[in-house]
Amino acid sequence: METAIGRSLYAHVIIKLLQGPIYSDDKAAWRDLEVWKSSIQEYFGKIGIDLVISEADGFARIVQPKEAEDEENPLPRLMRKQTLNYETTLLCVILRQMLEEFDIKSEGTKLFLTQKDIKEGIELFYKEQTNKSKLWKELSRPINSLMNIGVLKLTREDTVNKDNNQYEVKRIIKALVDNEKLEEIKLKLEAHANTIQSE
Repeated sequence: METAIGRSLYAHVIIKLLQGPIYSDDKAAWRDLEVWKSSIQEYFGKIGIDLVISEADGFARIVQPKEAEDEENPLPRLMRKQTLNYETTLLCVILRQMLEEFDIKSEGTKLFLTQKDIKEGIELFYKEQTNKSKLWKELSRPINSLMNIGVLKLTREDTVNKDNNQYEVKRIIKALVDNEKLEEIKLKLEAHANTIQSE
């Protein structure tokens, strides 16, 4: 369905999805997504993109399926894969684990952590104080990386003491790191951390 000027009534939802995930707390966009879901799925389907909606976790995103290597005329990639370094991957796994524990305790729907909370989580992987201190000093880098890909959102900033900065852990992290992947990465990170500490 289109408006008088030819623009579809759900164009704003499509644009938001191209920009990143839509969350259920964006009530207007979420409502329109639910109303026009079939039309939006059809639109993206025509260009080889899947619309994935997680009702349980309250987010929707678009995913470009991996094409077979022998497929003729493969489509260009809309979304480029981002390679995360060790520190960013470690932080991502720690946050995913903390969200899992938060959900088990049923303390609410949104997980908020201060930078101090994040540091305490990192301590489990680093026994040597020198390694912890180095990571703490550079903690802004992996935090910024996860903010850039929408995993973290700064909700309170303290310009005097960064330990008081507060972040929301966005539930899109569950799509990026599922339970099986979580366990796999944790084993690799633990092995890597042990290697670092034995040097």
